[in-house]
Amino acid sequence: MGWFSVVPVFTALVLSVVTKNTVVSLAVACILGCFLHGDGVFGFTNLIMEALGAPSSVWTIMMVILFSVMIIYFERSGAIDGFAAVAEKHRLSGRSVQIAAWFLGLFCFADSMSPLFVGSVMRKLSDKAKVSREKLAYIADSTASPVSVIHPFSSWCPYLAGLAVSTGVFTSADEAYSFALRAIPFNFYAIFSVLLVILTGTGIVHDFGPMAKAQKRAFETGKVLADAAVPLNSDDIAGKALFDKPRIFLNFILPVLILVGICGVTVVTDKEPAICEAAMIVVIFMSVSFLCQGISLRELDAVFLDGVKNAMPAVMVLAVAYPLNTLTVRMGGDVFLTDLATRHLSPAILPCLIFIVAAVLSFATGTSWGTYAICVPIALPMAMSMSDGVFALLSFAAIAGGGVFGDHCSPLSDTSILSSMGAGSDHIDHIQTQLPYAFVCAVVSALIYLIAGFSVV
Repeated sequence: MGWFSVVPVFTALVLSVVTKNTVVSLAVACILGCFLHGDGVFGFTNLIMEALGAPSSVWTIMMVILFSVMIIYFERSGAIDGFAAVAEKHRLSGRSVQIAAWFLGLFCFADSMSPLFVGSVMRKLSDKAKVSREKLAYIADSTASPVSVIHPFSSWCPYLAGLAVSTGVFTSADEAYSFALRAIPFNFYAIFSVLLVILTGTGIVHDFGPMAKAQKRAFETGKVLADAAVPLNSDDIAGKALFDKPRIFLNFILPVLILVGICGVTVVTDKEPAICEAAMIVVIFMSVSFLCQGISLRELDAVFLDGVKNAMPAVMVLAVAYPLNTLTVRMGGDVFLTDLATRHLSPAILPCLIFIVAAVLSFATGTSWGTYAICVPIALPMAMSMSDGVFALLSFAAIAGGGVFGDHCSPLSDTSILSSMGAGSDHIDHIQTQLPYAFVCAVVSALIYLIAGFSVV
């Protein structure tokens, strides 16, 4: 449908910035897209049923709800307050809290788990240290997808290797996986994104743009949220602690060890972490543990439902973000953008151009894996036909890094949504404060790919 295929996406982006209401903006964009596509008045409901019925959509929504329940369990048990009290004894400064959050993000390398976990665990500490919610959401987001894509034991590497095998340029999955591993050091965007977090957290690089204003507001006034902000989670349902004395190991450390342990074991056995299954096992474990500690079934049921309630803002955003992604693909927006950028191609600029195309496409659709599914079959054979050495590794890494850009900072991305939810930040404020940081990393990465392309061709 040519330019009409990207009208819904750009409508959603513009409305999100203007109205600061993500759900309404996405819904309006979906309805507009349905009419442009010729689906009529009932197209929107059919689109929602199709998009939300996909296994990936169901998986993500289940994961959000389970993690929300798990987090409310942590809070109501008093474990997070106890953890924060222990940490407070060391009188952590704002910089120390940011560094701790960065290390925690590196520790949790599963992108769908990391932003919720990092934001929720560090939120109370960051509030007391006068770190803005926008900065915490940025740290959680920048240690999610950027870490996952360069971590050899995450599910991202096998996924990219699987796409590479499907192109027919490799003889086996092992060969493709080895190629994907060798491409990791060339993923400049992901590496720079992770490094920029620690550089700004330690003060080596000063915060800039809207983030500097947010940090100044939090430090001078103690307001970790802007006056007009609408946090993507509900702090008002934190409720009364279930236990008089917090059991930090039993109700926090042990469940986290179970969660990370299951994810680690399944990475080795199944090549990808069973995140949703691990979260479900932890929720069941903690439910039984609470009952054994003397909590009544009625109290447990109330806490569980509060966890589900706390997940609803993020679920509502996902419920209209996924249909818009589906509609964009149906209208051919992904193919249109890719074809537009690759119509006139010079070999030396291929890595840089691939990075830009993947970045624009992932930002417009809010999905990195969808971007990979489109770009890898097109770009990798082209790069391999020119050279199967460093040039091909650069091109492959450019796809991986460009895809992370959108997953990292698009308002449509589930990872960005989960980061806002975990940190308790206004979603649009999170996007606006993070974009300058992501853009700087993207520009530097594009320049390096451009220079490297001319160097190796």
